[in-house]
Amino acid sequence: MDSRKLLDTLLIAERLKDATRHCYTAKGRHESVAEHSWMMTLMAFFIRDEFPKVDMDKVIRMCIIHDLGEAFTGDIPTFIKTEKDEENEEILLSNWVKSLPPNYSKEMIDLYEEMKELKTSEAKIYKAIDGLEALVQHNISDLSTWNSKEYELNKTYADDKVSFSDYLIKLRQEIREDTLKKLNNENK
Repeated sequence: MDSRKLLDTLLIAERLKDATRHCYTAKGRHESVAEHSWMMTLMAFFIRDEFPKVDMDKVIRMCIIHDLGEAFTGDIPTFIKTEKDEENEEILLSNWVKSLPPNYSKEMIDLYEEMKELKTSEAKIYKAIDGLEALVQHNISDLSTWNSKEYELNKTYADDKVSFSDYLIKLRQEIREDTLKKLNNENK
């Protein structure tokens, strides 16, 4: 990529460092979208041996780019995001991706399409990690940062996203057990 185009591209992507999510860190500050994507990428790196037949480098690329649209719209929590919000984000992201050099634009368009269709193992794993990372972060954060919906969501969210993999089902169950311990400790 041309050095000027790279710097211009990074200027857009850098917005994700300031775009906060509804999740909090262990020390009580809002998590950024960039931090969420980084943690997802790290999860993909560490679970790659569980999926020896899957292109985990592709999963990592999906994790890196999956929320770039939020550089234009900010984060809208999944439980309040509307179809109109999704369409707007998709249009803004698409316009930006099309402005990139053709080889990067094509790769990203192809990855986004694969992620949207959720037919490949890579796309399913990325989507599962996206949901699981949010649950892990909620378990790490202080319970006082949770909203009322998250008490139930942390028990049930992403069950459907992991159903294709015994390993991910087990990981989801471990996360659920951490949630239940956290909630039980609050009631003591």
